[in-house]
Amino acid sequence: MVPLSTQRASSLVPPSSSTSPRPRWIHDVFLNFHGEDTRKSFTDHLYTALEKKGIIAFKDDEKLERGKYISRELLKAIRESMYAIPIISKNYASSRWCLTELAQIVKCMRETGLTVLPVFYHVDPFEVQNQTGAFAEAFARHEEDPNIDMETMQTWRVALKEVGNISGWHFHLRYESTIVQEIIKRILQGLSRNFATLSKELVGIESRVEEMMNILGIGLDAVRFIGIHGMAGVGKTTLAEVIYDRISYQFEASIFLACIREETRSRGLVSLQKQLLSKIFMEREINIWDDREGMNLIRNRLCHKKVLLVLDDVDREEHLTTLAGSHDWFGPGSRIILTSRDNHLLKRHGVNDIYKVNELKNDEALQLFSLAAFKKPYPEENYVDLSKGFVKYAQGLPLALKVLGSSLFGRGTNAWKDAWDQLKANPNKGILDILQVGFDGLEDLQKKLFLDIACFFNGEVLDNILMDILESFGYYPYLNIDILMEKCLITISSRRLRMHDLLQKMGQEIIYDESPEEPGRRSRLWHYKDVLHVLKNNTGTEVIEGIMLNLPNQNEERFSIRAFSKMKKLRILKIRNTSFVNMSFSNLCDKLLNLHWHNDPLRFMPTHALRVLELSEYPSKSLSNGFQAGNLVELRFPSSHIKQLWKGISSFGSLKRFDLSGSQNLVETPDFTGVPSLETLDLEGCTSLSKVHKSIGVLKRLRRLNLHACKRLKSFPNEISLESLEHFYLSDCSRFQKFPDIVGNMTSLRLLYLDGTAIKELPLSFKNLCSLSILSLHNCKKLSIFPSVICSLSSLKILDVSDCLALGGIQDMNGEGYLEQLYKGGTAIKFTKFFAVPEFGSNDACSMQEMFMTNDDSIGAFYVGFDDSVYYIRSLNREESNLQTKGYDVETNSFNAKVLCGSSLGAEVQEWFNMRNFGSHVTLQIHPNLDNNSKWEAYFHLTIYEVDDVIENSDPRIFKGSHPDEGQFVEFVYHFETNEGPLKEPLVLRAPKDPSVGPIGFGVLLPTMWFLEQSNNLDGWSYIRASVKTSSSNVKVKECGALLLSEHPHSEFYSTLIPYGLNLEIRHHLHYYLEMGSHNVVPIRF
Repeated sequence: MVPLSTQRASSLVPPSSSTSPRPRWIHDVFLNFHGEDTRKSFTDHLYTALEKKGIIAFKDDEKLERGKYISRELLKAIRESMYAIPIISKNYASSRWCLTELAQIVKCMRETGLTVLPVFYHVDPFEVQNQTGAFAEAFARHEEDPNIDMETMQTWRVALKEVGNISGWHFHLRYESTIVQEIIKRILQGLSRNFATLSKELVGIESRVEEMMNILGIGLDAVRFIGIHGMAGVGKTTLAEVIYDRISYQFEASIFLACIREETRSRGLVSLQKQLLSKIFMEREINIWDDREGMNLIRNRLCHKKVLLVLDDVDREEHLTTLAGSHDWFGPGSRIILTSRDNHLLKRHGVNDIYKVNELKNDEALQLFSLAAFKKPYPEENYVDLSKGFVKYAQGLPLALKVLGSSLFGRGTNAWKDAWDQLKANPNKGILDILQVGFDGLEDLQKKLFLDIACFFNGEVLDNILMDILESFGYYPYLNIDILMEKCLITISSRRLRMHDLLQKMGQEIIYDESPEEPGRRSRLWHYKDVLHVLKNNTGTEVIEGIMLNLPNQNEERFSIRAFSKMKKLRILKIRNTSFVNMSFSNLCDKLLNLHWHNDPLRFMPTHALRVLELSEYPSKSLSNGFQAGNLVELRFPSSHIKQLWKGISSFGSLKRFDLSGSQNLVETPDFTGVPSLETLDLEGCTSLSKVHKSIGVLKRLRRLNLHACKRLKSFPNEISLESLEHFYLSDCSRFQKFPDIVGNMTSLRLLYLDGTAIKELPLSFKNLCSLSILSLHNCKKLSIFPSVICSLSSLKILDVSDCLALGGIQDMNGEGYLEQLYKGGTAIKFTKFFAVPEFGSNDACSMQEMFMTNDDSIGAFYVGFDDSVYYIRSLNREESNLQTKGYDVETNSFNAKVLCGSSLGAEVQEWFNMRNFGSHVTLQIHPNLDNNSKWEAYFHLTIYEVDDVIENSDPRIFKGSHPDEGQFVEFVYHFETNEGPLKEPLVLRAPKDPSVGPIGFGVLLPTMWFLEQSNNLDGWSYIRASVKTSSSNVKVKECGALLLSEHPHSEFYSTLIPYGLNLEIRHHLHYYLEMGSHNVVPIRF
């Protein structure tokens, strides 16, 4: 066994001890035997087998002097053992020593729970119980011994009788080897259960073990390689240790090779090969001259053996190829578990599955921290807020939680406060040193990329432009971002580059160590005081490659423009005023600006290496003609004083993003002819802007154009043909009256906001926007006639005409598609021949009757969201359904849907479910669970899942051109199987996919009629097995529950499927449906 005390970066700490979680016994097994009968035969064979399995057995030395009294050491060894194996042979009772040990064994069995496993070695258990035959003769001799009193004799007799009644192993026409193997298996099972009980006391382990057991596939004959993956300090090794302890008894041989990375560096691979074979075969001397010979030896000796092998902390290809080269190295049923920070390494080696170990949840993290800091699972009263601060700092990383908690044990609140202040100024070196192991294994380019992210780009949106910026640095980001992700050094979350806070601190400490005393000699500057020191004192050097300064809004700072003159290698300059963060542009003019330059800050700035330039409140009225930055990829001048950017044509051939938002003096846009690569132009809040230069039409790569709140803008060039444009914002341009004609190809435009404009109509060419999916005309008060051209937009899904007060009448939607969402509050407009989702919760919400009445009454399905709204109601055409449905019933105010599904936040599988199971499948026995033998009417399945906001694929091209609603839903595929085989068709449904809301419960109700369409006879079913699959790599099914419903479902069932906050009218309607049932159910593909 690998003792759990070897764990280093674990979430597993027992409540009673933080140092040695090993059980209270010292010996696993105590062997009690008659030396002359079995010492050199059965006992020796058993002892050797126990030793090979790593079971600690106590066997007295045959050289021990046999006196009249048993030694205290032996009696103590019995008390400190978990199992005792009395090997009762023919001459056993003749030994006073054996009988005294046996009496002590029986005493401990009664008092301490010692488990006794007797072996009857060529004797009949009946003779042992009743002391007949050889046992009667032995006791007759004892009676003649004056040194043995009758009370001792009676104790021996009782012990023999009691042990003789215990079911054990009887040698009767059986092979010794078979009995030895049975004993070994029995002990290993017991030890495994004990370790399992112990590990349940460890924080956060049980759910992870359950998930690992699901993918291990114990019992299957195939050889399986399983990877355990995660960042340093997250608990990979500990999880592997617990799994090893629980399942090792099921294998012929098992070994845990810990710390492979360190062991290889200090001792070499050949040493590890020797260790592997030595421990499996219990051979002291294994002769291997080189790793090639070792590979052949491992393969040849293990290929027919069922092996459990754990290789911990592998980080190089040769670790795997020399110790576990391929599946055919091991016998059927073998399991090879590999822990690594490198996901790609595991994939390259062909593992069958990879389990990702995530950080602890908040409640788990607080419990682990408390165990280390207080030796109990919760913080003491005066330390709650302080504890939560440290827990937040650690961000669920077990390593940090244990190190920080242990360092604070037994200290007062003042010491805790000092420790917190010190931690903010100087991160814990012990934690960072462990995290830096992953960084040290990177190549030089990858290290530079990591440090740039840690200092400048953590939290930035990973779009095409950021990828272009990183490409311009020579980082080859499409490859190296993937590598950093595979090594658990960064993630992509909600389309943003993310890095664990402690990894970021580790990277920043590496930069700090470049020049601890003088910030001007460091390659990257981001800390407020360091940047001010350099800019105010002009201590910058050519070492500096990047500067980022976030100015607090209460500070007023003045900088010298010569501060940049020595920074020849400057690639990144971001100087931001935090006054403008999350501020609306309507309030911007009232804000006191606090950033001041003595002159144009670009005047002396070297620009050859510059790729990113961001200057809040740029002071000049225009860019000087001398400013040449042909390599610039991103230029941001938010809230600048610019009135006119440049005259004529300026060349910015590499520029992709241009941001002049909030530049309230800007009157007109410049000639863009010299900016052919521009993809994003942000002019939001340029309140003086009245003219857009016609050259904007040459921007063939422009994807996003933002003119929001340009309140003096009246018109645009008469014609536009922006073939790459996807998002176009003209909202709150209150003087904008005429939308330009569409010429050429504008099939990329998906989103158009015209809210609050003065437009009266849309041009006929508007119909050429064939990919437009979101159109907002909210609060267009001069729009008096519904633009009929909208009806020709075949891709339109969301339409907002709310508060267009002049609109009214009845309109037909004859397009090829259909609307999914319609917002028409504040209008008198009505529609026919399409189906839309009403805006529930608003004052103009439709009635239930209006909601469900359509010209085509084959309503398919509706979905109740956790935001207490009903949406994604879909009208199926007859080709899709081929069914006649009643739809909305006016008399009963009810609605028969084909599939009913719903979701709720923080859900869990309740006790009243018939069956629950961790993982993505659940098997429900049918008939035994029904009350009063009534037939079941419906099957309800509840899926508990979480959305990991990590996106596995870092390639931002997956974002390009995506529908705004794409990514908000996860597609679940339900497969059903019974004792008669799998059902014909799976069920495919969509559920919400929001990583910010925590666990989500998704319930699906299927009446028996749906199953009857899949099978002719339900009466023969004894079980239903359901499995849930999804292609979304960041969605994890945690638990499933199943429930059979008869005529009267539980009231708890309603609240599981229907959120409590839902509109009462809708709740009543859905309750009616649940009580009445539906007889028109088909699989619905949303």
